[in-house]
Amino acid sequence: MSALIGILTVSDRASRGEYADEGGPAIRTYLAEVLASAWEAHERIVPDDLDTIASTILELSAAGCCLVVTTGGTGPAPRDVTPEATERVCTKLLPGFGELMRKVSLEKVPTAILSRQTAGICGRTLVVNLPGRPKSIRECLDGVFPAIPYCIDLIHTGVADAPRLDTRPERLVAFRPKS
Repeated sequence: MSALIGILTVSDRASRGEYADEGGPAIRTYLAEVLASAWEAHERIVPDDLDTIASTILELSAAGCCLVVTTGGTGPAPRDVTPEATERVCTKLLPGFGELMRKVSLEKVPTAILSRQTAGICGRTLVVNLPGRPKSIRECLDGVFPAIPYCIDLIHTGVADAPRLDTRPERLVAFRPKS
């Protein structure tokens, strides 16, 4: 069974077709490099609108995505509302994801302190907010992805046919405690 993964690009211009989406394809490429297990992407591009972002995360969660990775809308600009939409639909926030992503980014650029990436749990879906630039997406995912498969395991505790994400160990080793 393939794991379903939502890839959500948040961009006014990309949603109107005025700008080529680079974030969504960067996430897809990253996942193809890192994941050894079968997976299927559910991709969406939406404008920087709080209600639209929130409803799209809920839609992807209801469709059975075990993971929704967003790109864009995490800065300090007035229309950057992806973290607020994520917080609106998540029952539990996982601030360690944002803390680690900012730490990784701060090693590269001092403006990483402006980033508001976060993560949380929406139903049985892990939602992770990433920045919009492909290089930053890769750096942030390299930092947090080792914890993502185990987090998804925990979210699906007791669920029959739970999704399982396995990584290619030559590319990235996921952490799972030894039983």
